[in-house]
Amino acid sequence: MSFGNMYHKLQLIEVVITDLAEKNQCFGKLDDGMSVFVTGIVAIGDIVEAEVYKIKKNYLMAKLIKILKPAETRIKPICNYFGICGGCKWQHLNYDEQLRLKQKQVDDALKHIGKFQNIQCDICIGSKNIFNYRNKVDFSFTDMRYLTNEELMSPDNTISKPINFALGFHASGFYSKALDIDHCYLATQSMNKILNLVRLFCLKHHNFLPIYSTRTHEGELRNLIIRHSPHTSEIMVNLVTTNYNSKYMDLLKQELKSDKELNITTFINSTTNAKNNSGIGKEEYILEGNGYLIDKIGKYSYQVSPNSFFQTNTEQAEVLYRNIINIADIKSADVIYDLFCGTGSITLFASEYCNKILGIEIVDSSIKDANINAKRNNVKNCKFIKFDIKDIKALRSLCNAFSMPDIIITDPPRAGMHQNAINMIHEWKPRTIVYVSCNPSSLARDGALICKDNQYQLTKCIPIDLFPQTNHVESIAKFERI
Repeated sequence: MSFGNMYHKLQLIEVVITDLAEKNQCFGKLDDGMSVFVTGIVAIGDIVEAEVYKIKKNYLMAKLIKILKPAETRIKPICNYFGICGGCKWQHLNYDEQLRLKQKQVDDALKHIGKFQNIQCDICIGSKNIFNYRNKVDFSFTDMRYLTNEELMSPDNTISKPINFALGFHASGFYSKALDIDHCYLATQSMNKILNLVRLFCLKHHNFLPIYSTRTHEGELRNLIIRHSPHTSEIMVNLVTTNYNSKYMDLLKQELKSDKELNITTFINSTTNAKNNSGIGKEEYILEGNGYLIDKIGKYSYQVSPNSFFQTNTEQAEVLYRNIINIADIKSADVIYDLFCGTGSITLFASEYCNKILGIEIVDSSIKDANINAKRNNVKNCKFIKFDIKDIKALRSLCNAFSMPDIIITDPPRAGMHQNAINMIHEWKPRTIVYVSCNPSSLARDGALICKDNQYQLTKCIPIDLFPQTNHVESIAKFERI
């Protein structure tokens, strides 16, 4: 039955939100059975008034107008930028509800995308700290500050901040505009202090340090990336610009060092001429320190360079790694391959439980750090190689020389694994595959391919929250050879 002709655009409807949907939407049904996808800051259990903006045969698209009756799980967000910033999208939910929905996301993806019917995800493991937990923040410069509705309605002379300068996060759905952030509740106190110090410096010298424009491809200031180790208290400041200006970078260094409460152990100016707002520099000018920081997970210490991947929630990463070890059921004689190994953090963590382990990664700086980290921790039964695992032919001969794996640990990027990598895993025929994922959809899709033709079966899945206040969730899935 088609309901489409019963509704019209701009119509106001009342609906109970009953489930999550894709693209930051939620779902509900009207009394006549018509499905509705609602865009806005809503929670499961909310009764809302929404305005219809798109009508399809079997569903409506609507935007939130107001909350008529809030869900019991709804709380007041602590951040002034909530609802505008593209970062924390679940601050309006109490933490128990966040964990429930994260478990549900993984469970739903496995059932609906992967078609796994006989698996039940474990309860999502929560984070000890639900604020101030990030060890890395990436702030963007832009010459087009995002203006709130209140600012847009105000006379120009009452706007307190310049409209052609922002240092912060992109507003949700805007890639050229950013909010000028004064404080991020996911960052540490030191990170927020550095953010505001750098902002004042750049505003003071804006005639000599103009912001890079993605429209004209002119300008200097691009990104401010700060890393902070909770275990060693070391801080890395990485300012990404178009060119290296020694005079102003020296001035900024002195400004950073003048605050004795900040333990800034390294300051780097990375440069790039890329025509985008990526925070990855091509050249690095080290003005203070060694150009890296040291962080710890468990008993292992890790050297982390500016462009190297490292888990952004250090304390919860240890919980993740211990669950990887438990789920893998490693024997002392086992050979392990760690795919997408980054700086070798999982590789080293697993090394004490197996005979030997091979870490494979495509990023140069990560492999360099991984080898240094192995030496730093006196781990002798691991090897790291820079390699693209899509290149099956070359990888085949290389791995034959190392020994075939009993266990594969894979922690791919958000997009998941290439088909060639999955084909290679099938050729290796490991006893166990441990898939670590930050994207339930990719996990479900790749999991179905791993289990194709009944070669493997999914026997366990554990969601772990590394990203409180956001809709992101990490998970560990165990596949066993049949």
